[in-house]
Amino acid sequence: MSGPSLRKKQPHHAIHEGGLSGAVQKTDQLKQSMQIKDNQKIEACIQDLVDYWETRILSHADAEEEEGGLYYEIAHNHPDKKEDIVQLTRDHDILRILVSQIKKEAETTNDYGHILDKFNALMIVNEIHSRDEERLLEE
Repeated sequence: MSGPSLRKKQPHHAIHEGGLSGAVQKTDQLKQSMQIKDNQKIEACIQDLVDYWETRILSHADAEEEEGGLYYEIAHNHPDKKEDIVQLTRDHDILRILVSQIKKEAETTNDYGHILDKFNALMIVNEIHSRDEERLLEE
């Protein structure tokens, strides 16, 4: 079951901001490694970022979607918000798809620029998703 801070706008916003700022910081470290062309460091940064997205961002998404969690509660208490929940869940699916693609590409290619593009896409989708979700909480 998800905690009470998922249900309140300000604490939820703080969780989102903390997650995004960590992703930005780690992505900047990847960019720096790419500038010095240190493949070993680049690959370590990619793995660190994948781990971060899985343990920090996607685990948060999982908590929101779990039975009895935030999305269940909103859909149950506000049937008119069901479509919003479907869209927010789809955002989570897109994040999961991108992380999965990054993991696969990291094993099979050294096109680090393309992988960086996907990390940037993750941050964009996550930022838009977070604002949409927070608007739902303030209603």
